[in-house]
Amino acid sequence: MSRPASEEQHPPRRWLWPLYAAGFTTAFGAHGVAASLGGDAAGAVTSLLVLGGLLALYDGAEVLLKPVFGALSDRVGARPVLLGGLAAFAVASALYVLVDAPALLWAARLGQGAAASAFSPSAAALVARLSPTARQGRSYGRYGFWKSLGYTLGPLLGGLLVRAGGLRLLFGVLAVLGAAVAVWAALAVPVVPPLPRARQTVLDLARQLADRAFLVPVGALTAATAALSAGVGFLPVSGRAAGLGPVATGAAVSLLAACGALVQPRAGRALDAGRLSARTGLVAGLLVTGAGLSCAMLPGLPGILSAAPLIGVGTGLVTPLGFAALAASTSADRLGRTMGCAELGRELGDAGGPLVVASAAALASLPYGFGALAALIWATAAVGSLPARTTAVPPHDGPP
Repeated sequence: MSRPASEEQHPPRRWLWPLYAAGFTTAFGAHGVAASLGGDAAGAVTSLLVLGGLLALYDGAEVLLKPVFGALSDRVGARPVLLGGLAAFAVASALYVLVDAPALLWAARLGQGAAASAFSPSAAALVARLSPTARQGRSYGRYGFWKSLGYTLGPLLGGLLVRAGGLRLLFGVLAVLGAAVAVWAALAVPVVPPLPRARQTVLDLARQLADRAFLVPVGALTAATAALSAGVGFLPVSGRAAGLGPVATGAAVSLLAACGALVQPRAGRALDAGRLSARTGLVAGLLVTGAGLSCAMLPGLPGILSAAPLIGVGTGLVTPLGFAALAASTSADRLGRTMGCAELGRELGDAGGPLVVASAAALASLPYGFGALAALIWATAAVGSLPARTTAVPPHDGPP
């Protein structure tokens, strides 16, 4: 379906809101269930080994499948992949509601992860396709805000739903949410046909893999997600070591998430208005994030209260600017693949950040774990600040 020229320049907001809702759905589904599995009173999670397997199942499916579905959206169109993923998410969630059995919980969680792998990168690609270049920063800022809201509300609302009706009620709400967003997207998101793609050689692929236009934003997104995951996971540990209760440590994590959510739309608007360049914003965001992790090395409440907002602000700067930079440097026929690879980088950061902190903490102590991750993030900022080589060849669009 073609769009009038006036709508190409100023697309109706109704086109983008279902995409923001899709971002909220994947974030709420990921953290809402993950935070509630350990507190399940129905006995579906019988050991720490089972808990670890269920947590890894969702993330493992995303790591393996996001680039695949991203490339598929370039081939068949992002809209069908978006709608199919949302529908599959609703079906997978309903599976456990209909049959309350441990084996079905594993199948439902795997299905949710695979479905999120489909509709998450396709939604990010559609944000770029349906937004004019001058407003992509703002659009990605809003998309990141709603994802952050899902991450923030997921543990809280998920816990309340599990307390009220167990895991089956939580999965039922996710089934309704996925189905509702799928219907909304089918009615509101226009058809965006796939574009013809030029044939690529192995040499083209090698150039794309080494292209700074792809590596710098994805590296920044990976580092920021690593810091976010480590902060959410280990700041409460620091709080408990300082004698703080669960309410205080939970408030610190909420402060981190809230700062990230509030900064993202503002960072996107600053990029669109020309007040901030993508490169400057990415480097500044990584520097602020590293500063937050270094503040986490301080003992007690001062360290936590200074670390949480800095990590939130830094990651809130990086996320919309990273996606907007990728969209600006990628040809429209490769957007899905590029966004899938970017999401893969974020998943690797989500897993790698806590591993870095835990490994350094095992060798020394937790403050040194925060310091080790801060050093890695500052090194990433240093690489991103290096000037790009001047070339007459237009930037490549990212690896498959």
